[in-house]
Amino acid sequence: MKTLFIGGIKSGKSALAEEYTLSFNAKKPLYLATNELYDEEMNMKIKEHKERRQELFETLEEPLKIVQTLQNSQNSTVLVETLSMWLNNMLYHNHSKSEILKELQKLLCSSKNIIFVMDDVSCSVISSSRETRRFVELNGLIAQRVAEVCESVYHVTAGLKVKIK
Repeated sequence: MKTLFIGGIKSGKSALAEEYTLSFNAKKPLYLATNELYDEEMNMKIKEHKERRQELFETLEEPLKIVQTLQNSQNSTVLVETLSMWLNNMLYHNHSKSEILKELQKLLCSSKNIIFVMDDVSCSVISSSRETRRFVELNGLIAQRVAEVCESVYHVTAGLKVKIK
């Protein structure tokens, strides 16, 4: 089973994805955090997320090697928070588009139950920054590929989810 929660930044997608994950899993699900701590603002966001989930999840932090991390986990249900940050990290560490898409394909072939969280960055203006345009293009491509294989896809805005698949 694969599910995608996609929405804008601060839309409420993480909290809804956490609630969804907990609703059908008797055992503590795995929370795979992809954020790299790089400034105080990110530190506060990570702290807020940790406080909200308390001890309800087994948490692992891995900014790049999410497939390897999932393979090493005995847990059958995983919340990946977020694919967009993972993409950002992969680009920052100079991984090519083909490497990123190859890793994504391995992830999508996993037999585990995976709930994906992604930022929807498709409704903004076209950036003058080449790096930002590259991120937006790949984030959109990844969203399409993930949505294609997911049984359920939810768009989140203002703390509300709408099932679109």
